[in-house]
Amino acid sequence: MKITKYSHSCLLIEGKDKRVLVDPGVYKYDPEWLMQDWTNIHVILITHQHQDHCNTSAIKYLVEKGAMIFSTKEVQDAYPELKVHIVKEGDSLNIPGGLRIIVTKAVHGYFPGMPATNLHENIGFIIDDGKKAYITGDTITFPNDYKCEAIFLPLNNHGVVMGPAEGAMFAKESGAHLVCPIHGDSEKFPPDWHKIKQELEKAGVHYKLLEVRESIEL
Repeated sequence: MKITKYSHSCLLIEGKDKRVLVDPGVYKYDPEWLMQDWTNIHVILITHQHQDHCNTSAIKYLVEKGAMIFSTKEVQDAYPELKVHIVKEGDSLNIPGGLRIIVTKAVHGYFPGMPATNLHENIGFIIDDGKKAYITGDTITFPNDYKCEAIFLPLNNHGVVMGPAEGAMFAKESGAHLVCPIHGDSEKFPPDWHKIKQELEKAGVHYKLLEVRESIEL
């Protein structure tokens, strides 16, 4: 499995001859990715309705090229122009060719002043091609038994997602051999990278801060 990071929480995952794009959002989006990097996308996964995870113009273009969207009913209701295959926590998708996608729980935090329109449905994904990559989505920590080789999680806190200390322990409980922080491009909720590195090192987990368009192999 090859995993490439893009801006904010967007990841491109390639495994079993399938290309899966997760949470292509609006923050620091580069339209050139559509032509250069995001060709032949088979599946788009959207964790929740916030625009930093759901760039509708880019997603509509990819759907016109043959991609299928999997997300929540709330995403479908928020963006009726998208043709969403609705999933929920606990679902398992078997993509032809041998790729399995498990829909996980996620619990979005709240920051005073956030729009009152949201947010009731929120999910994460574990993508399994023999190795498992867990994309938590925007979530605070919660009890679970999810296991993976690599975990991609938000650590910039502000009450919206998990903070560095509890996030490091959440990652450790997953059994992940590699931890990759994401969700780092919000100007309103900027991450403290020094604190994130400090807490991950204190917890004794192996981590990598991926640059945009940088890839790892599992």
